[in-house]
Amino acid sequence: MTEPKSQARKLIAENRRARFDYFLEDSLEAGLVLTGSEVKSLRLGRANIAESYASVERGEMVLINAYIPEYPGANRFNHEPRRGRKLLLHRRQIAKLTQAVQREGRTIVPVKLFFDEKGRAKLEIALAKGKKLHDKRATEADKDWKRDQARLMRDRG
Repeated sequence: MTEPKSQARKLIAENRRARFDYFLEDSLEAGLVLTGSEVKSLRLGRANIAESYASVERGEMVLINAYIPEYPGANRFNHEPRRGRKLLLHRRQIAKLTQAVQREGRTIVPVKLFFDEKGRAKLEIALAKGKKLHDKRATEADKDWKRDQARLMRDRG
């Protein structure tokens, strides 16, 4: 008998702006508490996490301002698109993230929203430190140099 293929991680949304605005340090994979219409909307590949962030409320980690549009077939049982969604993390992980936010002034930024191999929605979050304007310029200059370098190497050889 042949075994079924294991699905690779299916990317739903990516926060590309986070790499530009922040220095990303520790990253964690967290589960999400979702309703059925939210999962169906995610399966259509429609979500936006660019303006969202995570914070601790009453000892639980919550994803705030993430946009998951309403699912058209759910009619009156639909969800609110920008509601707070609970993140599933271990208590020690939440304590570590809380400590970094309170003591060191870090931010918890969502980086990727995806379905794992088992078909469950997961969110990759990272502990981030904000970049200053000159850091952003340096990042942009490095990216431009890498692009020019690749172009030069491609043209020469």
